[in-house]
Amino acid sequence: MKRDPLQLSRRQRQIMEAIYAAGEATAADVTAALYDPPSNTAVRTLLRILEDKGHLTHEKRGREFVYRPTRPRGNVARGALRRLLATFFDHSLERALASYMTDPKTKPSDEELRRMSDLIDQARRKSK
Repeated sequence: MKRDPLQLSRRQRQIMEAIYAAGEATAADVTAALYDPPSNTAVRTLLRILEDKGHLTHEKRGREFVYRPTRPRGNVARGALRRLLATFFDHSLERALASYMTDPKTKPSDEELRRMSDLIDQARRKSK
């Protein structure tokens, strides 16, 4: 069974998060950004794998490779959200939101609730 190149391991996700947060990063930058980082060799290997999967590109600056994401964070996030909804919520945004909102640890602010309400209103208008 061939693995989906969009699927990322926990470490690969951590590396992508570090690079998205910085905009671009060297292997040393990534290592410094990770909690309990693997060895430098492992980080370089993971960067190469992410590049082979199409998530990163690099350019050489002096003696270092500087890595950048190939796709905007928002595009990647939307794809990840679609996979999450399909995997855990039978493609239902309503079920996902209900699961999140009924969690006792969830405490959205009044401002967040207002923005969500505005988004729902916009979606209603768009579907008419």
